[in-house]
Amino acid sequence: MIQRIQTIFLALAAILNCAVFFTPLYRHTMNDPSAWIGVSFAIFLTGAMLISFVAIFLYGNRPNQIKWVKAASYLQIAALAMGVGVLFTLGGFGTYLWRELGSVGLLVISLVLLWASIRFIRKDEELVKSMDRIR
Repeated sequence: MIQRIQTIFLALAAILNCAVFFTPLYRHTMNDPSAWIGVSFAIFLTGAMLISFVAIFLYGNRPNQIKWVKAASYLQIAALAMGVGVLFTLGGFGTYLWRELGSVGLLVISLVLLWASIRFIRKDEELVKSMDRIR
């Protein structure tokens, strides 16, 4: 059951979260004078990445998998909020912050992938329930 589409979505979300660690936005966040911002941003990203990866292997218990992916999406929303906050504090919108804006785009795409995986997990659960009714 690992060959399902939501597995691809969860794996891509984990890869995109890992890719954020190598972007200018992460560097700006870690260079912030308030050290708690960089640390909490890294914790949220790492948490969302690890939970997304672990949720891939919870395919046997779909309601539990949905709960884990929801937890990952909450962490992803927190990381996105912190990324947008750092982006706004950098100032100089226009031609200067395209790479940082791309970093926030990675966070948004990862969040959309998590939501899509929840949708497809629910579809699988409904399909299994409908097959159980037929039997």
